[in-house]
Amino acid sequence: MKTFPMFLQMQGRRVIIAGGGEQAAQKCRLILKTDAAIILLAPSLDPELSDLHAQGRVEWRKGPIGTADFDDSALVFVATGCPATDACLHMLAKGVGATVNVVDQPHLCDVITPSIVDRSPVVVAIGTEGTAPVLARQIKTKMEQLLEPRLGDLAALAGRLRDRASLRLEPRQRRDLWRWVFSGSVRDKHAKGSEREAAQMIKQAIDTANFGDDTVGSVALVGAGPGSKDLITLRGVQRLQEADIIYYDRLVDPEILDLARRDAERVYVGKAPGCHHWPQDKISGVIVAAAKQGKRVVRLKCGDPGVFARGAEEADALSEAGIAYEVVPGVTAASAASAALGGFLTERGTCDTLMLATGQSAQAGKLPDWMTSMRPGMRVAVYMGVGTAVDIAQGLMGASLAQHVEIDIVSNAQRSNQVVAKCTAETLVQTIKSNAIENPAILFLTWPHAFSRTLMPPQPSQAAC
Repeated sequence: MKTFPMFLQMQGRRVIIAGGGEQAAQKCRLILKTDAAIILLAPSLDPELSDLHAQGRVEWRKGPIGTADFDDSALVFVATGCPATDACLHMLAKGVGATVNVVDQPHLCDVITPSIVDRSPVVVAIGTEGTAPVLARQIKTKMEQLLEPRLGDLAALAGRLRDRASLRLEPRQRRDLWRWVFSGSVRDKHAKGSEREAAQMIKQAIDTANFGDDTVGSVALVGAGPGSKDLITLRGVQRLQEADIIYYDRLVDPEILDLARRDAERVYVGKAPGCHHWPQDKISGVIVAAAKQGKRVVRLKCGDPGVFARGAEEADALSEAGIAYEVVPGVTAASAASAALGGFLTERGTCDTLMLATGQSAQAGKLPDWMTSMRPGMRVAVYMGVGTAVDIAQGLMGASLAQHVEIDIVSNAQRSNQVVAKCTAETLVQTIKSNAIENPAILFLTWPHAFSRTLMPPQPSQAAC
């Protein structure tokens, strides 16, 4: 980030606006939404600003402007409309160390005014570091539609009841209370105008500590997707933000953890090849123990928790302990790898049967079950197949499939270090070696229908020589 978003305390502070025309009026409208005292510096005011002065809502100083005018200010806007005058006033303001925004001159700005969604005390600020104000306004429009008009009033009500909740509820109970308030029937009733009923529901929940959650923790087995943080589902993000503790694997992008609550505990349970790691029974045990302590647990797995992720073993342990769990699906690696190739897992006329398999189960000298089942129109996505590439290649050639099967390899699908390669059974091992391909990788073995057309990944356009 070139800019850092912050919220300034404005109550009882002064904001200086140098200018008396439309640009100054725009900034004045913005600051009037705060509790700051506004001082206008200008020889004359347009009708809108003059009317605000007449109402006593702003102070007007029309004499010569000096450095003393900018003393003790929380923020200074320079908006005369004249670039030369603006530059001079900027120098005066900076002479006393003021924080300055000069309209339409980003190189003179200490701060940039964001697009704002106002549901005070809920305020959403949207910035693009001055690069795309139109995009910021489009995002603002979507946020305006997302946040109901009365949301600020509900937040203010919650603020008035925070002390009451603090006296009666433990920290975990307070988090559960406010999650219930803002994501359930209370918010719905308040949004529809039933403010009094919503307030009574909150007060009763605080006094009785009863707001729909039981005292036993819960577990979400969450698929993080193939790696890139923008491929986790919205539900997955929501569970991360609710979690008290997160157990995560080696292949999970660290940036995905930034989506969690800041105070959520993070526990690494993954492994790197050749290094000490947690055995599966230990992972299952700590998940059960955390849930029994009443914690909201997320078990974060790369890809989809139901595809070669040993999620069933953890679910069985939770069921035996009587602990509720939820499976939150994720984008599995095969889907991400297929997209990286510019193709699809199934294609009419080429591939109408899809099998997901793992290379880890292949044994030297023995054909895996899926290889004996291959036929025209079938595609096998082999997870973690790099380590058994020799066996796969020998099996294909030994079963007389080498001439029929096309092989695509995608390593680290949808990540910055993604590698894509195409080969045959005869060149599989050498292709992996020459491209330095390592797991996590997907090997696609496709036996297309005889009448299918060959699909190639999209190629970048080349400039004419």
